[in-house]
Order: sequence, then structure tokens, then C-alpha cells
Amino acid sequence: MEPSAAVHAQASGAPRERAHAARNRARVLAAAERLFSERCPSQVTMDEVAEEAGVGKGTLYRRFGDRAGLAIAVLDRRERELQERILRGEPPLGPGAPAAERLAALLDELADQLRLDVELIALAAHGGARLRSGAYRALHMHVAMLLREMDSGADHDVLADLVLAPLNPDLFRHMRERGVDPERLRASLRRMVAGLTACAAAGSSG
Repeated sequence: MEPSAAVHAQASGAPRERAHAARNRARVLAAAERLFSERCPSQVTMDEVAEEAGVGKGTLYRRFGDRAGLAIAVLDRRERELQERILRGEPPLGPGAPAAERLAALLDELADQLRLDVELIALAAHGGARLRSGAYRALHMHVAMLLREMDSGADHDVLADLVLAPLNPDLFRHMRERGVDPERLRASLRRMVAGLTACAAAGSSG
């Protein structure tokens, strides 16, 4: 093969390889979502997902690492939709509302996601994987920004983690076992935001 032909083959082969990888990824995520919806995600094995998707187990492990990585990828689409609503959606979740109202709306939304997908979120959170994910970093940055608007003197970086901590799936399941329903949780989260607002107002007037 002449050099120009070899270069052309390499160039045309790369897009085909990327397209094949993208198709495999879509098949894996569709298979995982089906299996996760049929029974508790923690009971679904990587081997079952590979078989359902029609891909090799090696491909699955190389691409996603483990079940936590796979759960994070399944949740990624919903989290991207949430980020889009945060950036460009209607207030109070989107721009245009006061920071405290935006924060309360976000916590409402996250509590609702926990209600619907707590087992999948718990799987994604295994070993702290979710805390290291891009989705959590984006949420943390947004919450820190809102807290900075509410109270410029607060430690926004630490406080953002503390504000998001009640939405830990293990804690949510623990509260649910104690009879705490989602509306009671949302009401308490709104009260927490109101308390932060009151503290900020007291600090600015003092």
C-alpha cells in the first residue's frame, strides 16, 4: 500500500472505530437501564449487562470500570437535562430568581430524583464514586455560587458539600425506613435554606 493510501485508510478507520464504540456505549446503557428498571440495580451483574447488550465483558469493564461507573453513566443523561434546566430553564430552578429560591428549587428537584431512583443513585454512590463524578462537581459549583450570592462571608466550598449532604442516598433510605416521606424531607430542606438566608441577613446587618 502506498503511503497516501495508508494515511487514507487510517483516517477513514478512526471515525468508523469511534462510531462503533458509540454504538456499543448506547447499547450498553440501554441494556443497563432496562435491567436496572426490572429489579434492584445492586442485584444486576456486569456479566448480565454485557450479555443483554451483546458486547464482550472486557469491553464493558474497560469502558465503565464497575457497576458504580455504569450506574453513573446511566444517570448522566438525566443529570445533563437537569444541568440544562439550571443553566437555561425557567426560574426558580433556572436563572432569574433570587439565589435562595433557586437553591430551594434545586434541593426539591434532587429530593424528587432520590424518591424515584434511590437504589440506582445508591449504586452510583458506592465507594464515593458519585462524589468524584463530573455531575457532582457541577452541582457543587452551582450550589457554591448560589451560597456566595446569599452570603459573601460564608465558606462556600465547605457549605456546598454540607447543603448537598442530606441528599445522600444511604441517609435518604434510612429516613424513609423511619417513616420520613419525601414531602417532609423537602419541607425540611426549604427550612434549611430559609435558615441560611436568615443567617446571611443577620450577618449583613450586624
